[in-house]
Order: sequence, then C-alpha cells, then structure tokens
Amino acid sequence: MHPAVFAAFEELCRDEEIGCAILEVGAVPASDTLLRLPSLRSARRRIGINLEPAFRDDAIEILSGTANRMEQFDAATFDAVLCNATLEHDPLFWLTLAEMRRVLRPGGLLAIGVPGFGAMKTLPFWRAVARASRVPVAGRPLRSMARWIGAAAPTLGVHRYPEDYYRFSEAAVRNVFLAGLVEPRVKTLLMPPRLIGWGRSVRP
Repeated sequence: MHPAVFAAFEELCRDEEIGCAILEVGAVPASDTLLRLPSLRSARRRIGINLEPAFRDDAIEILSGTANRMEQFDAATFDAVLCNATLEHDPLFWLTLAEMRRVLRPGGLLAIGVPGFGAMKTLPFWRAVARASRVPVAGRPLRSMARWIGAAAPTLGVHRYPEDYYRFSEAAVRNVFLAGLVEPRVKTLLMPPRLIGWGRSVRP
C-alpha cells in the first residue's frame, strides 16, 4: 500500500468515531494492512477477510473466504468496514459492496479505496506537451498529437492478484459505492489517482 494511502485512511479513521468492531475486506498479514492503523489499536475486534489462507496474531485475525458471501458474519455486526485495493480485483464487486453494507451497523463507517483515472491534462508534463504543440516539426505543429494526449486518462498499471478488472471514477465511488450513505465524501490522492470514499450508514 502506498504510504500516502495508508496515511489518508489513518487520518479519516482518527477523525471518525468508529467503535470497537472493525472489518477489513481484503486484509493481508502485513504491517500496512488497514487493521493495523494506529487509530484502531484500541478496537476490541479487528477482523479481516481474504481469499488467501487464514492468519491470526495477538492484534488481528484474517479469515479465509470470499467477500461476495460473508455468511460467517451476522447483519449489522461491525462499527466500521474498510476496504482498499480490493474491489478492482473482484469480478463481482457489487456483491461484495452489498455484503459490506449488510454487515455494517446503523451509523457505521464504510471506507473504500480503489484505483481511479484522471485527465491527462492535469499532469505536469501535459503543460510541456501543450507548449511543444506550438512548435513546428517537419512542417507540422504537434497540436493534433497534443489534443490526443490531452484526451487520454492515466491509470495504474495492471496488477494481477489474481486478476485485475476495473478502474473507477470519482463519480462511481460517490454515486455507486457510497449510494444512500450519510455525507459521502471522496478524496483523490496521487497520480495516477487513488480514490478513497467514505460515509456512514443511515441510523434507524
């Protein structure tokens, strides 16, 4: 996980009142898995789920299983459900989203990080390309090439784990992942962009 993404999740979890029971979808037994955020150290229960073999230590427990069907968890079990760099590898990510919502308690925090895409013209080198487009090369300006480059969208490279299926827009995070949540927010980091969206489920 990129340190900036880890720091962004730490900031939002520190600022939110999360509670005692945390689930991370896509957790891994590493020092930078979200279950090990410093702001979550006081949580009574830190559980993850992943397709990889199960893992447990004194602080966290990771179950082996698919997040498409989290039948081992009752509805409204967790105060916060966190997920990063996972939904792009899930061919049926909408089922995982439904399960994440099902196991989240009313008023609980849902926070999701995914790779996104952004306009090429926002990159620093785009400005250099734009300047170069005014310079004639072999009798023709580069303007037409610059127009195509400006219309492109940078994205993260393919990362098979086990496969890599999707990249998401900010609108997808806000209007699909966080649909129906209270005060949905989306933060964009880095370039190519990583998107982090979060909101709270509706209280009865």
